[in-house]
Amino acid sequence: MKTVVVVPTYNEAENIIPLIREILNVSAHPEVLIVDDDSPDGTWRLVENEAKRNGKVHLLRRTTDRGRGLAGIEGFRRALSLGADRVVEMDADFSHDPVSLPVLIDASSSADLVIGSRYVSGGRDEDRGIARRLMSALARGYLRWVLGLSVHDPASGYRCFRREALEALLKERIKARDPFIIAETLFYCTRKGMRIVEVPIVFKNRKAGSSKLSVTTLLKYLFRALQLRLSCRAWREEPL
Repeated sequence: MKTVVVVPTYNEAENIIPLIREILNVSAHPEVLIVDDDSPDGTWRLVENEAKRNGKVHLLRRTTDRGRGLAGIEGFRRALSLGADRVVEMDADFSHDPVSLPVLIDASSSADLVIGSRYVSGGRDEDRGIARRLMSALARGYLRWVLGLSVHDPASGYRCFRREALEALLKERIKARDPFIIAETLFYCTRKGMRIVEVPIVFKNRKAGSSKLSVTTLLKYLFRALQLRLSCRAWREEPL
């Protein structure tokens, strides 16, 4: 079984090489695909040099039509073209610990989509203040209610897809160009009746660099969740 870990990046030069090496050292021995939106800090160049030394490292440099959502979709397609049986998506800032990769991959043997969750037994969201935790709880509840989701952590971007599930998902009209793609793809997975499970992870603050998510951006995403739900007349389709 071949696993490809897709990591969308923008200005992650401080994190990317240590992250790649940690991913390659986990017991599952996956390959890594970095999808970089032509980072001004040279993230893509560091990955390009690493790829020359290691055949398990791949670079997809995007110089036009950039955005987190578009990078995710293009990364998924490239991972499938590389022959992946399992495709994992994770962040580049070490908030998603590579040590959890084998757990997500193992759980995919009985699920179409595995979500690394902060809010199931054994999961944790570290280094967050009370205000941030409250905001997160309200956002999660809202997404679950509006989009009809049953998972505990609908905003988690640490996920593992089975190849067949991802192929089916990519047939949907996914529109998000930004991080809202996480909620949008989960919505479509739910509509298609996919088998979704959650496994516990410890979510940490980034090791280096600055966060790209603001309160204003979060509020826009919540409004878009309502737009997405209202735009879909049919609620559930046949399962895979």
